[in-house]
Amino acid sequence: MDLALNDKVAFVTGASSGIGAAAAEILGGEGADVILAYHQNLAGVEQVAGRISSFGRRAWLCPMDLADPRSLSAAVEQIKQRDQEIDIVILSAGYNQVTPPDEITPAEWDRVINVNLSGAFFVLQACIPLIKKGGSIVTVASVAAHTGAPHHMHYAAAKAGLVNLTKSFARELAPHIRVNCVAPGITLTEMGEDTIRALPEDYLTKKLLVPAYATPQEIASWIVFVASPLSGFMSGATIDINGGRVLR
Repeated sequence: MDLALNDKVAFVTGASSGIGAAAAEILGGEGADVILAYHQNLAGVEQVAGRISSFGRRAWLCPMDLADPRSLSAAVEQIKQRDQEIDIVILSAGYNQVTPPDEITPAEWDRVINVNLSGAFFVLQACIPLIKKGGSIVTVASVAAHTGAPHHMHYAAAKAGLVNLTKSFARELAPHIRVNCVAPGITLTEMGEDTIRALPEDYLTKKLLVPAYATPQEIASWIVFVASPLSGFMSGATIDINGGRVLR
């Protein structure tokens, strides 16, 4: 399917692994150039950049720490200095700690909230002046935003906030920029594997209508579709891709 992304410029956070890396590669394969935002995994993001280059597209590396607003501002300033306008922003970076509520420290709480919620706000605040009219933003939340999660309450709370932040930005930026959210179920990433280890053994058969965990590519395909002009009548929506864990 042609997603009408040829020669678009996309900015993707969490692009060194997992869902973000998969989304970045799909964008490259669809003809987009990609700014790859990452924190510490230089080897991972360089591999993603290489695959994008193999499609004949450009990839730029953009280090940033989502928990540090100063880091975000510096990273976006680098993009400005290249006079680079952006068509698509995908916020796929995430951070989770599987911790019982009575063991969550203030520092852990702050880190999880800052990366998953505050960081998303400050990235968008910095990037919005660079996004072209007709552009698109996609945030990546979680099924935990709708179900809650007793073993990672801070993560569930942050992702629930991200769903509402998406709606708020959709109203603020209309009609020139669309803003939507994709809320995946448990996905086979490094972070997802940590979550799976904390689940009961019968989770797949008791909780899901489709008894399997998602691959990063399955989720990323939806993210890129939602970001593309093919979903041009959609804004302020949250798309659930969770194997039937939540029916709304």
